[in-house]
Amino acid sequence: MTSTADHVATIDQLRARDFPAQRTADGWVASGPGFHVADLRVSEDFWDADLSRVEEVLEEFEAELGALVQVLTLRWGAPDVLDLTNSLERSAMGEPVPPPLDTLCGYVPELRVWRLDGRWVGLGVGQGDRELPFQLLVAIGELGAI
Repeated sequence: MTSTADHVATIDQLRARDFPAQRTADGWVASGPGFHVADLRVSEDFWDADLSRVEEVLEEFEAELGALVQVLTLRWGAPDVLDLTNSLERSAMGEPVPPPLDTLCGYVPELRVWRLDGRWVGLGVGQGDRELPFQLLVAIGELGAI
């Protein structure tokens, strides 16, 4: 299991990384023009899990998100909360949604977002479907996208 310090180091590394001209994926991070998205932690899947196990893992992920938000709040100030429901609705109606929100809105309900140095940094917990793993993720993008 990775620590909060490991997560902060990953976030710092991604903040310093240039955005590529085309969408790419190098195993642990997906990038594209104006964004990076990386899983900080991924749970097991839940194909045969009982509901209590799913709830237990979700609580773990939310606690880990909370600890990371506390550390980054000390560094950067309090984050905003970005509800991705509007992005999901726009996407479902065929309206344009900027990346990476176009992908994230399908499985992450909200992000904690800081705006700094011309970029935004967002943290969230998502799950693509009830049988799929939970993901603690970081997204970094150009300020104009949100």
